[in-house]
Amino acid sequence: MKQRIRAALLAAALALSLAVPAGAVSSSTAVEAVQALGILTGDETGNLNLSSPVTRAEFVTMMTAASSYRDSIGSGSGVSLFKDVKSGHWASEYIKLAVEQGWMSGYVDGTFRPDSQITLEEACTALLKLLGYDSSTLAGSYPSAQLSKAASVGLRDDLDAVQGEALTRQDCAMLFYNLLVSQNSSGTIYGTTLGYTVTNGEVDYSALVTADTKGPYVAASNQGLSLPFSASSATVYRDGAVSSPSAVQQYDVYYYNENLRTVWVYSDKVSGTLTAVSPSAAAPTSVTVAGSAYTLGTSTAVYKCSSQGEFAQGDLVTLLLGMNGEVVDVVSLADAETVYYGTVVSSTKGASSSSTSSTGSASLQVETQVACTDGVVRTFYTENGPFSVGRLVSVTVDSSGTAVKSMQNKRLSGKVSSDGTSLGGYDFAADVEILDTDGEGGYARIYPSRLAGETLTEDDVVYYTLNAAGDIDHLILSKATGDTLDYVYVSSAESSSGDGSTYGSYEYYQDGEHYSISGGTVYTTGIGGAVLVYRDGELSNIRQLSSVKLDSVTSLTAQSGNRTYDLAEDVQVLLRGSGRTGYYATTLSEINGEDYVLTGWYDDFGYSAGGRIRIIIADPR
Repeated sequence: MKQRIRAALLAAALALSLAVPAGAVSSSTAVEAVQALGILTGDETGNLNLSSPVTRAEFVTMMTAASSYRDSIGSGSGVSLFKDVKSGHWASEYIKLAVEQGWMSGYVDGTFRPDSQITLEEACTALLKLLGYDSSTLAGSYPSAQLSKAASVGLRDDLDAVQGEALTRQDCAMLFYNLLVSQNSSGTIYGTTLGYTVTNGEVDYSALVTADTKGPYVAASNQGLSLPFSASSATVYRDGAVSSPSAVQQYDVYYYNENLRTVWVYSDKVSGTLTAVSPSAAAPTSVTVAGSAYTLGTSTAVYKCSSQGEFAQGDLVTLLLGMNGEVVDVVSLADAETVYYGTVVSSTKGASSSSTSSTGSASLQVETQVACTDGVVRTFYTENGPFSVGRLVSVTVDSSGTAVKSMQNKRLSGKVSSDGTSLGGYDFAADVEILDTDGEGGYARIYPSRLAGETLTEDDVVYYTLNAAGDIDHLILSKATGDTLDYVYVSSAESSSGDGSTYGSYEYYQDGEHYSISGGTVYTTGIGGAVLVYRDGELSNIRQLSSVKLDSVTSLTAQSGNRTYDLAEDVQVLLRGSGRTGYYATTLSEINGEDYVLTGWYDDFGYSAGGRIRIIIADPR
């Protein structure tokens, strides 16, 4: 059966929130980058106050954060270099550094004027010195020479400020971003000298944020997030969606970036029997729990699963997973109960070494594989069962063991909103898990956008659960999308009969691979798109799809006359070979309606969210 296994959740929220537009650098991109570097910081509430002016004292702190001295100096008592900057001044250390390095200087009256607003020419002069340009590289007198040179090296790109104008924090964000991508006096991109990645004139923002992101940490039951800044001023993402500190639960794994005042929280957990430790218990790097292997990502997790730790093969455990799907920590089921919902893929009874307890005793147990609503197949060992394939079950893993129970249908009907956020009067939770099933062990992880605008009947929805907020957080469908089926292109179909017997011979392509079937069964199909129908795990029929001539295709749709067809996300595209023999897998980007005759094959079996083109055949004109 076709199985759609969800890819490991890596840093989805991180990737989404760190996207940087291509092309010319925008002011928002500049702000995000220099904020990530700590060059620009917010106030106690996280507000960047971009329209506020920048003082000379504030500017030297920005310069320090944008220099090789960024990690070796901080606020504190320095020396009284100027009569208006005493040793106790908050910026005395920074001002001392700027003067010693020749970036900035005081006035002839012995003052530094730390509270005066910095002007464009003052800022450009200081940054040119930071880049290593001295008076011999300038042509003309101050400030025109400095402003001209700053323009030539790119410091003033996308900066609207003019000579004599005081700079705002927004202006400084752009100025320092330009500094990072400009060449120094040695011809080297300045940002690279600080260890940052600069490509095609842009700072790799994702790398910046990742490098300055702290974690992983595990949320405690009564403490929640432990941050070096106020959680109330933080931007919180939980499992990829904007959330709040109050939504963080015990055993959530989190990371934070202090400069950005952003927190990324992950609630992924896996509970089940610890069945393997690799490569050895003395020095493990991975473990197998509930039939899947997971990499140990922290020293804490390694220790707990080692021969010196508290967990051994046969124990029931809960793995706490981080942003890259690695194991951050391992806790006992006395501390964390987990409930899964899904459909049975297989269930067999028998003794197995994987069911051996930590005491070394083996027992006759049932090994049940369940396709859970997050799209992951997990293996559970229980005393009850076995269960029939396709059965709806819930699995509770807690300190008392593992319990697999059959579930009665819990029906729901209604229209999914056009934006895919609600169904039948209920909102979808931000982390909703949706599984479509076919009753034969086939399944597909579905996302709300896949169902947007569709009307689901009570035959489509067989089970759902609501979270504490009354939103749907688990939804199990039955043959609602057609995405669970095995779609193929039959290239040859022959049958014969005689002497009271029948014989069928078929060849087909699936995902670009060629297969053949022959035997005493004749199937009701001809050449063209088809679906393999199974019963009790055995092929029972090959059912024909409907066809349509296509005028054009895009990455999402196909056009035939005035009608538009949606394409399946995993649409198979086959190119007929030369001499009209054989087929070869290709991609949508390689075909068009001008050079090829295009035929689409779609499911027309009455699925509420079906009717999508599953196979496209491209025949050279």
